[in-house]
Amino acid sequence: MTRLPLLALAGVLTLSACDTTEADEVVDLEAEVAADVEADPTTGRDPVTGAPIANNLFTLYDLDAGEIVLSSSETDASVRTADSTGTAWDIGFRGTTIIFNGGTSGPGQGSAQLLTEAFPDVTEAPASGYVGDGANTACPSVETPGGTFPGSPYALCTGDENGWYDYDPSQNLITPIPGRTIVLTTGDGDYAKVRILSYYHGNPTPPNPTAPSRYYTFEYVVQPDGSRDFLSTTAE
Repeated sequence: MTRLPLLALAGVLTLSACDTTEADEVVDLEAEVAADVEADPTTGRDPVTGAPIANNLFTLYDLDAGEIVLSSSETDASVRTADSTGTAWDIGFRGTTIIFNGGTSGPGQGSAQLLTEAFPDVTEAPASGYVGDGANTACPSVETPGGTFPGSPYALCTGDENGWYDYDPSQNLITPIPGRTIVLTTGDGDYAKVRILSYYHGNPTPPNPTAPSRYYTFEYVVQPDGSRDFLSTTAE
């Protein structure tokens, strides 16, 4: 029988131990950009009321996969039910309203809050302060030509300067408010941050109210390892 020297045997044991306890790889997180995600674009206005004509439906987006799960142009009720009742989607858009997969909007673990902090400066998700759709009672009333209405039933407040956007009635222009970042938990409970870049098709610079509206361009970061860190992630 061949016998290994003690030093050689120790080296084999050391290598074996390293193989079984190899450290997880740390990878830098980079922001992704979603361009021209439709948010129930209008096809005109009602000649009597002047209200925009649209499907009044949300487009649902999966941040992890970087793709639309369900478009607002899909009107088949059975398709919408099948695609909206799981945790595959994280965030939804209809006009200026944004929803999350949780609370009254979906079966997931989605919740959100709006920070008055620049997107690059949000390097860690807050530990608390999130609310689900249907649970936000702090939104101010919204003034419209048709009257005053209660604030948003969703996690983010709606209306001019109440949430993520500013509305200029003189130009009929909607622009994201600088220095505001949406931090959320996804349908699966991971943390993410989002900055809205544009509400108009093609992300025109400067914003152009004559361009087709209700098309979101936004950048985002998703942390897939369950931590609140937006700088790096641990890959197994």
